Amino acid sequence: MSDVVQSPATVDRASDAAKVGSRLRTERERLGISLRELARRVGVSPSLVSQIELDRVNPSVSTLYALVTELGMTMSDVFGDSRSGERVVRQRDGDGLAERPETRRVINLASGVRWERLTPHSDLEVEFLYVVYPVGAESCPEDALTTHGGKEYGYVSSGTLGVRVGFEEYELGPGGSIAFDSSSPHRLWAVGDKAVHAIWVVIGREADPRAVTPSPPRAPAE
Repeated sequence: MSDVVQSPATVDRASDAAKVGSRLRTERERLGISLRELARRVGVSPSLVSQIELDRVNPSVSTLYALVTELGMTMSDVFGDSRSGERVVRQRDGDGLAERPETRRVINLASGVRWERLTPHSDLEVEFLYVVYPVGAESCPEDALTTHGGKEYGYVSSGTLGVRVGFEEYELGPGGSIAFDSSSPHRLWAVGDKAVHAIWVVIGREADPRAVTPSPPRAPAE
């Protein structure tokens, strides 16, 4: 993310907001699920789950989705300002409807992927995000695409974003956009030597199936 300039205050805030592990651990313990059992259900190693819960390792996009799904959480819970099942009451006084860059909730993920929530409060139906994919970053490995409930809408403002949905692959440059059903296996990655900056919206992710699925075989070349 070398082409992104941030103020010291923004960097400090992002570092603090990225610590999602304790929220995942609290919910896992509340449900009485062992670390080893959660790892088995998600399909990763117990050591990885432990490192994520201790905030020593940032999860990939697909792993975070899988953990959130298995624990019955929402992304509102992960961002940290509402409890599971609690609908947020939005403030309407002062600046309660607006959000500023220095106060956004942020999650840092594996390979430098960064999510910034563009709403001042949680919304259980919609995720409205500013996302950054540094050079070489990806949402998940090529052989384990992501699926979850809802629909996704993306707009690329800079860089080139690779998007795979099922058997189809797309490259979106500045001004490019895409919309797809999130239940279709999908993967995002940065293409080329520039970081990708995009606006992303996910609607209806609350009703999730399992979040990680084996990648479907590629269609044979013609």
